[in-house]
Amino acid sequence: MPRVQDGPSPQHLLVTLLGDYWLHYDRHLSSAGLIDLLSEFGISSASARAALNRLLRRGVVEVRKVGRQTFYRLQDQAAERVNEGGRRIAAFGLDSDWDGHWTVVAFSVPEDRRGSRHLLRSRLRWFGFAPLYDAVWVSASATAADARTVLEELNIFTATVLRGTSDLTAERSPLAAWDLDALSEVYASFIDETRPLLAQARAGRVTPRQALVARTRLMDTYRRFPGIDPGLPNDHMPADWPRRQARSLFTQAYNALGPPAETRVKQIMAVHDEDAAAQARFQSLDRSAPAAPAAPRP
Repeated sequence: MPRVQDGPSPQHLLVTLLGDYWLHYDRHLSSAGLIDLLSEFGISSASARAALNRLLRRGVVEVRKVGRQTFYRLQDQAAERVNEGGRRIAAFGLDSDWDGHWTVVAFSVPEDRRGSRHLLRSRLRWFGFAPLYDAVWVSASATAADARTVLEELNIFTATVLRGTSDLTAERSPLAAWDLDALSEVYASFIDETRPLLAQARAGRVTPRQALVARTRLMDTYRRFPGIDPGLPNDHMPADWPRRQARSLFTQAYNALGPPAETRVKQIMAVHDEDAAAQARFQSLDRSAPAAPAAPRP
């Protein structure tokens, strides 16, 4: 799946939009409509076409041609990963029990496989791991099966996966893998920016176009938290840990922006594909039954 970058990445935006509004839609979508959709984010037609071609080469999307028209849809495995990412983000921040066990991955990747080393770190972080030491990563939320899946996908066999407990009050406990002070500041900034956005959405002062852009960027920002937060229950975190407040604001703002954002998506797609426009549905987040918003795994 495309990696998240600073600034608008056409490939990442495409996967996000496809997953957020057509995740359960089996038919192909007009490329002209998708290109117009990306233009809402300042992406040029040339960049949008290039992104579609790259995603096609990487097997993330499938293509179908009808005369001179071209249509795309998420490949089944890519849609499954988007769905998986959505469930993870929807559940992140909910109160949960912790059995006190950590999952530890110790690995050694040779220099000639530098690309695999980068991918390994990226995917481990997605599952909630962080580096306690350069090649020793820990997680309180991931399972040993999660770690083994990542290692097997990348054909990395020089690694060991362990499960064990640790004293959180120790000088170098597994929590030292995270910079909690810096993370708290990131949360505070997110909360300060999301609170007025939620107020504007509730007051109906956000246009459909603004809602589409703001909602997508809101997800793009929030989806990073599961990879940089230890994910421990609040009882094991510093006092007044802001994760719960950030999740509450995100959920409310994301859902409030959904209807006007969907309206804009339908307006754009209807010019090229009336059926796809009619079937566009925004994904919502619900505390009791997490849905699947677009959040592609790295």
